[in-house]
Amino acid sequence: MLNKITVLVGLQWGDEGKGRMVDYLAKDADAVVRFQGGNNAGHTVVNEFGTFKLHLIPSGIFNKDVMNILGTGMVIDIEALSEELTDLDKSGIKTDNIRISDRATITFPFHRLEDNLEEERLGSAAFGSTRRGIAYAYGERYMKKSIMLGELFYPDHLKKRINEIVEWKNLIIKNVYGSDKLISAKEISDWLEEFGGKIRDKICDTSVLLDEYYNSGRKILFEAQLGTLRDIYYGIYPYTTSSSTLATFAPIGGGLPGKKIDSIIGVMKSFSTCVGSGPFVTEMNEDEAELLRETAYEYGASTGRPRRIGHFDAVASRYGARIQGADEIAITKVDSLSGQKKLKICTGYKVNGKIYNDFLLTPGLEIATPEYIEMDGWDEDITSCRKYSELPKAAQDYVSKIEELTGYYIKYISVGPERESLILK
Repeated sequence: MLNKITVLVGLQWGDEGKGRMVDYLAKDADAVVRFQGGNNAGHTVVNEFGTFKLHLIPSGIFNKDVMNILGTGMVIDIEALSEELTDLDKSGIKTDNIRISDRATITFPFHRLEDNLEEERLGSAAFGSTRRGIAYAYGERYMKKSIMLGELFYPDHLKKRINEIVEWKNLIIKNVYGSDKLISAKEISDWLEEFGGKIRDKICDTSVLLDEYYNSGRKILFEAQLGTLRDIYYGIYPYTTSSSTLATFAPIGGGLPGKKIDSIIGVMKSFSTCVGSGPFVTEMNEDEAELLRETAYEYGASTGRPRRIGHFDAVASRYGARIQGADEIAITKVDSLSGQKKLKICTGYKVNGKIYNDFLLTPGLEIATPEYIEMDGWDEDITSCRKYSELPKAAQDYVSKIEELTGYYIKYISVGPERESLILK
């Protein structure tokens, strides 16, 4: 059962399986709230309605009695959101239970253009951006150049702001990048008219709505995008996202600033995966990685890029859980390890002959080598297991060793992508 305010977060690099956990937990929630990020990452959900890849819409959308809120801390590409809503409508999924914060800001086509221009400029040193314009949308929030969703209701004001921003953007596009891909105020206005018109009825002051839910004792589940190690403050900077992925940011980014979090559920994967650039200490060689990648279908939900695959990193996962302040842990894709003869767990990092048991800054991670222990794998198909005692002993030992090395109790064990393919330990 959920508490009054529960936050569900990723403990690793993202792609831990948060979507499947939110879909499962949402049956006990009255509202599910995204509190940061944009459409640069996705949550894959498998349930009785089919398989869905959500990018902006909260994973509680498949529960018709749940209010789904896109919070103030998000940057929202309204074109991508419109497409996502259309896809859900075509699948017969009700979408009138969605609300969008009037204080969330808009990701524009020119943000995507800037993202592409910068990655091209960097060449081989590129960050591996999803090229969805997220960094530029967040950067402008702090530069006080963003446009909030609620400004769509003030056309005269909006026109003035668009003209100012377009003039500034063209100076950057032309004089910094030397590009002739200049933008026009009319193009941006037309874009806002087309896609803003499709979502206007969902825009409101969501903090008022959430206050009503909170004061009436309803249960609110906050859903994070990405994981601890991609957090702008505590992640593998600069190979991070541009927002805070931490549970403590949820009330601010979600729309209930000042309210106390009752419980934090952290999600980790039973092995390590990573999309994009940056240090990845336990990365497998490609022959080994390819087999597990195909078995577990490890491809980015937003980009389709193959994920980098590594052995379970207890140092990184322990750090992720500590920074998030996790109360409960869910471990996912344990079923994907069936057939692995041996399993490795990283217990420390070796840097210049010294062993470190704590997570390091990026420069240290870039030169670190992993210290491993090795455990027996198992061959059995565990997808039908619904009790911990039904798991093979080797699988139980593996989960127990991760608990021991991270110092956190694992309550949920996912043995398949479907909603009910879960063991409550």
